[in-house]
Amino acid sequence: MTRSDDIERIVVAAHALTRVAAVATGNDAPAAQWRALSILQRDGAQRVGDLARLSRTTQPGMTRLIGQLAERGLVERQSDSEDSRVTRVTVTPAGADAIDGWRSELGRALAPLFDDLDADEWQALERASHILMSRTGTVESAR
Repeated sequence: MTRSDDIERIVVAAHALTRVAAVATGNDAPAAQWRALSILQRDGAQRVGDLARLSRTTQPGMTRLIGQLAERGLVERQSDSEDSRVTRVTVTPAGADAIDGWRSELGRALAPLFDDLDADEWQALERASHILMSRTGTVESAR
């Protein structure tokens, strides 16, 4: 196996874990919602178009999603101070709580899959998680 193969396996496994957890929790919120909130939490305020690009969706689709999230109080829309035609979106404290809660829910749902790991395997996963988070610019929440 090459390093590229290993990275591919990590990505595939991460996507599979997310799907398994979403099914196990019965969470019917669209993945795009969690992706957008995660990006806003990690990167701060974004233009709708930039958020759409980072979320791998269309700008009209993101505009609709942002409207839904704003109605639920999870994001806030503001005019850009440099260009009033531009809307910037920020995650609200309720949105940050929602994404943190969703991540905790995923962890609890997946925990049984890992119950039989020994201490060395847990240490390997812990190290891998820190490496992956540092490479992706992911910040751990303050839970």
